[in-house]
Amino acid sequence: MPEQSIEMQLSSALTDGRSQGISDEISNVVFTLDDLRVFYGDYQAIRGVSLTIAKNEITAFIGPSGCGKSTLLRSFNRMNDLIPGARVEGLLAYHGTDVYGPDVDPIEVRRRIGMVFQKPNVFPKSIYDNVAYGPRVNHIKGNMDDLVEECLTKAALWDEVKDDLKKSAYALSGGQQQRLVIARCIAVRPEVILMDEPCASLDPIATSKIEELMRQLAVEYTIVIVTHNMQQAARVSDRTAFFTAELDEAGVRHGRLIEYGPTRQIFSAPQDKRTEDYISGRFG
Repeated sequence: MPEQSIEMQLSSALTDGRSQGISDEISNVVFTLDDLRVFYGDYQAIRGVSLTIAKNEITAFIGPSGCGKSTLLRSFNRMNDLIPGARVEGLLAYHGTDVYGPDVDPIEVRRRIGMVFQKPNVFPKSIYDNVAYGPRVNHIKGNMDDLVEECLTKAALWDEVKDDLKKSAYALSGGQQQRLVIARCIAVRPEVILMDEPCASLDPIATSKIEELMRQLAVEYTIVIVTHNMQQAARVSDRTAFFTAELDEAGVRHGRLIEYGPTRQIFSAPQDKRTEDYISGRFG
């Protein structure tokens, strides 16, 4: 069977994806970014980014390595605060509140805006205690057994582990560990889930399960995902933002947003030639 072209693969992915019927207008806004800039010391990693992200949609950040996608993603829940010398300028508002405002507690920000990383970062605890950890630390009341079952069910993992809850999380496969991390994330009742290359270390079968899970979770959560896999972005996302790294007058590379819109439009009728070149495989 002949290998499909990139265009054919993307067309097939869009046919199976979520983006049908998504309009250019965003009415239910969760995040507003206005001229957002991220610095590491004197180096400006991200030039002014302005966009809005809608509730209960999956937004994908795509672009070549080094264009600042992960840096931008970590700005949403102030994870960059943990990096010495990092700072954010401009506006990043969550439901109208500046995430970097002086009275905002970054711990509360991270509770409401959870994060899943590239490699499953399970704790050296049992499956049960991984899920229960966040609720215990945050003093969330209620029946813990019910909460653990609820979160594992939402993460499409309950049926696979319900008889092994006392076993170490390390006994799970990579894909199961990533779903456990998602269950642990949603156990503290976030509204938003950030995902930084969540399938990068997984095989195709595990990747398919995570993608299916993302589509299910988007009914209840707002999801922002960074991915190098354009077919994945086409399959799962409602909107896509394309970034690239461009040289300034001094020859220094900075990440920059090139184009943002409904996924179907970005992949089938991009407005910027740089977007078209990247999606078609002509660069990046």
